[in-house]
Amino acid sequence: MFITETTARRILREAGASRISDEAALEFQKFINKSAYDVANKAVQLAKHAKRKTIAQSDIKLAVH
Repeated sequence: MFITETTARRILREAGASRISDEAALEFQKFINKSAYDVANKAVQLAKHAKRKTIAQSDIKLAVH
């Protein structure tokens, strides 16, 4: 896991949640981690396609959209 359950809870609290079930925190953590991995993977593919080893900000922006 890349982002901890504690971090996922913190994000939910900052979004306005006053109470968070354990199951909700774990599901949100899984979603964030999968989404982050998918974006990172696509950004790496974009950089490789451009024959670069360095991931650029533009790679991340393209990967997100």
